[in-house]
Amino acid sequence: MKQEIRTVKYDIQLKVEAYHFQGIMQKFPNHFHEYYVIGFIEKGQRFLSCKNNEYTIETGDLLLFNPRDNHACEQIDGKTLDYRCINIKPEIMSKVIFEITGKEYLPYFKSQVVFHSELIVVLRELHQIIMEEEKDFRKEEIFFFLLEQLIEEYTEQEVPAGNTEQSTEARVICEFLENHYMENITLDDLCKLTGLSKYYLLRSFTKQKGISPYSYLETIRIDKAKKMLEQGVLPIDVAILTGFTDQSHFSNFFKKFIGLTPKQYMNIFNDTHN
Repeated sequence: MKQEIRTVKYDIQLKVEAYHFQGIMQKFPNHFHEYYVIGFIEKGQRFLSCKNNEYTIETGDLLLFNPRDNHACEQIDGKTLDYRCINIKPEIMSKVIFEITGKEYLPYFKSQVVFHSELIVVLRELHQIIMEEEKDFRKEEIFFFLLEQLIEEYTEQEVPAGNTEQSTEARVICEFLENHYMENITLDDLCKLTGLSKYYLLRSFTKQKGISPYSYLETIRIDKAKKMLEQGVLPIDVAILTGFTDQSHFSNFFKKFIGLTPKQYMNIFNDTHN
């Protein structure tokens, strides 16, 4: 069996993360990110569920996730996955968009999967340059030209203002989870907050948001944890600050979502500060 390799780099110039997973069999549960993900399948085949749509993705397919696009994926052919992606925070994307268009806005990718995209050649080249830590401006040139093409072909001008069908109860639940993620929250707490029964609350929220309330809470905790680890906060402290029972639970949970242990993720940023 092919050895599993997980490599992540943080590019100080571009201010983006680049992930390279090789020989991966890991299943990723339903979750979302607070940043854009632009990636592709280098080898392997996966079942992807994203925003209530289902796809079979394979070698050569381009993935475009907006912030908060919920998604889950797993192997379907019994073979391992090789995958590359870059992650771009909204504030960085906004600056790049202004450079390209002269307008201040956040783009919204209409398609989350582009089958057999020709742009993968460009994305692979950019990714390789980041991985090899090249310093010359070829990297920035490719980065800008790639985003220009992606914006032109696959985006609407602005991120939708939100799901117009979102109920007041769903909005209240989201705000509560985002403000109290470090606490021990129960389903009873959410029911008291909204006046809804347990089953109706779970069904209604999941239908509207595409992700269950607890999965939403998990995602918020992971996002907060990533930001703390980027700042050099030790994993044992991050575990406590983000509502986990202990460091072991936090580490297993973090790897399930991100594909790296908290320490591996923190070391990416330690390397850039040295």
